[in-house]
Amino acid sequence: LLVFINGHFSRGLSSLDNLPSGLTVGSLAEHIGSGDALLEEQMGRYLDVGRDAFCALNTAFAEDGGYVHIGRGAVIEGAIHLLFVSTGTDAPTMSHPRNLIVGEENSQAAILEDYVSLASGVAFCNSATELVASDNAVLSHYMIEQEHTQTFNVSTLRIQQGRSANVASHSVLVGGALVRNNVHPVLAGEGSECLINGLFVGNGRQHIDNYMLVEHVSPHCGSRQFYNGILDGHSHGVFHGRIIVHKDAQKTDAKQTNRNLLLSDDAQIDTKPQLEIYADDVKCTHGATIGQIEGDALFYLRSRGIDEASARRLLLVAFASECLERMKEDGIREHIEKLINERVLQMAVARRGLGG
Repeated sequence: LLVFINGHFSRGLSSLDNLPSGLTVGSLAEHIGSGDALLEEQMGRYLDVGRDAFCALNTAFAEDGGYVHIGRGAVIEGAIHLLFVSTGTDAPTMSHPRNLIVGEENSQAAILEDYVSLASGVAFCNSATELVASDNAVLSHYMIEQEHTQTFNVSTLRIQQGRSANVASHSVLVGGALVRNNVHPVLAGEGSECLINGLFVGNGRQHIDNYMLVEHVSPHCGSRQFYNGILDGHSHGVFHGRIIVHKDAQKTDAKQTNRNLLLSDDAQIDTKPQLEIYADDVKCTHGATIGQIEGDALFYLRSRGIDEASARRLLLVAFASECLERMKEDGIREHIEKLINERVLQMAVARRGLGG
């Protein structure tokens, strides 16, 4: 467990004892000062600061963040937890966490980035994470955003995959006033696989924006994108999924799906699945759906003696479970299930109170 308070590493709140063999974790700032050769080689190598203004801003102002190095052949049991805490102050605060995660050949690990608030207050968090999966590495990355609804959160996950590397990215977005979630995997090694899985839940006047850019560079690679959104009140969601199949990426197999539920007449979703294919031997599909809770399903549950709020909660949980079931780490999935259950219960009760 690595804890960061308003972007700064807190050794006293962190737990770094009894680390398994092959695992190095700690403060990025401290490891930069130690002259770590691997860190110097990999940090800043993959983020495109020329294209992405927020990555450039992070590079300019980053002070600290998490450093995770999984050695060759190391299999790490349990999750490596990076907890970013906003304490809330009278004056607005700003932080730019910078994380570097390197999994060497044949390594396996799960990493959780968790963003929380202890109190209300305007805060801006602009994080950037570079994740390097070397040949045959199997890495899972989880990002949970559950900050207060006065916060602004922009996160960028840049993934670089080697030959036959397998990476899963899971995003759960339930907090914040304005949230921008960028995920950019590059399947650079032949035979690599990538899963991009996400769930976002908005209410009030939240704005939750998801931008996925998947680049297939080498042949015989596969990617899957599944994002589900639940929006209520005056909330606004965005899904922009873009798959680029480069000229040499023959035998690419890519799929992209975005599904959304709108619980109120004022909720809004903008969805844009997009394919750019420059190879001629590929299999690529994309699609998006937007709908409301099915009236017949709600009536069926009500006719079996289930009250309206519970019936709505069951249907919303079933919709969310499509994403949760793809999460393989039991402890993280159970934590997320509890979080989602609490949120959808609040929404179901609110809908009953509105008579809709």
